[in-house]
Amino acid sequence: MEKDLQLLEILKLIAPGTLLREGLENVLRAKTGGLIVVGDSEEVLGIVDGGFNLNADLTPARLYELAKMDGAMVLNSSADRILCANAQLIPDPTIPSEETGTRHRTAERVAKQTGSLVIAISQRRDIISLYLGNQKHVLEDIRVILSKANQALQTLERYRNVLDQALTNLSSLEFEDLVTISDVATVIQRAEMVLKIEREIRRYIIELGTEGRLINMQLQELIADIKDEIILLIRDYLASASDDTEKDPETLLYDLTNWSSDEMLSLNTISKALGHGGSMNTLDLMVSPRGYRILKKIPRLPMPVIENLVDRFTTLMNIIAASPDELDDVDGIGEVRAQAIKDGLRRLRDQVLLDRHII
Repeated sequence: MEKDLQLLEILKLIAPGTLLREGLENVLRAKTGGLIVVGDSEEVLGIVDGGFNLNADLTPARLYELAKMDGAMVLNSSADRILCANAQLIPDPTIPSEETGTRHRTAERVAKQTGSLVIAISQRRDIISLYLGNQKHVLEDIRVILSKANQALQTLERYRNVLDQALTNLSSLEFEDLVTISDVATVIQRAEMVLKIEREIRRYIIELGTEGRLINMQLQELIADIKDEIILLIRDYLASASDDTEKDPETLLYDLTNWSSDEMLSLNTISKALGHGGSMNTLDLMVSPRGYRILKKIPRLPMPVIENLVDRFTTLMNIIAASPDELDDVDGIGEVRAQAIKDGLRRLRDQVLLDRHII
């Protein structure tokens, strides 16, 4: 996970629209090739021999002109200044490398030895390769990334529709007090699939840089409020621990999102993560929601009041069955708000039952 975050930061650094990326594209089109180290640590400077000390601001034109020389360029860690050019890099020759070309072999060894980003621009193959530690990433053409991003958006839209249907079915079951652990695990499974696709699209957006604005707008529309609603869902059904080991819902959601696809396909695994056990029989057990997710749908009902309601009545069905006077006794709820809660729950119930039949 940490390696993925490092790579994302690197992709931001060289995304379309940045001066560095413009310079790299110029070098690529000129077919001169190039070797660039991004980093000014002692480890990097210790393997640099010869060259010209410049310490000049980075511009696409300077990067392009300096790449015409045979040696490597060294940039500072923020990639906004060129420290030296036409330098020879002398990494440890015993470091293993799977590359065959001299430039790429040097780039891989320097990256492994220093942990810095090394960029190798191929003179013949028209590709830009990034080396960071033991990782290698080849930059794809913007048109290819855009195509992948659009395909992922289409997939996300389909999964979002399936998730919305599952949430509507769950809401109707909650009002009828007929929810099983299988129903809950299914909704969480659908949500995690959506969040995994979202993460993939966000990576495309980073790689696209300024070209990814429209993709980002479409993504924001498709995933609006999903995380908040699933966190409330987890709060509704997370089993209470007998000690202090109960997981925070946000932490649990984060952990679930990092599961492999095979793990997400198992409802038993999700049930176990919620604290209900992982046996086949467990999935058929009836369970009552606390009511966080449904209550949040009532307009102008703040979260502290929802917390007070759940603390007082413990389950959604108890809240539904409570009279306006009983609701009025809860901190933060007056006569007007008590009636608004009763009316809001009634409208929500009618709406989800209607939506379920329409679906």
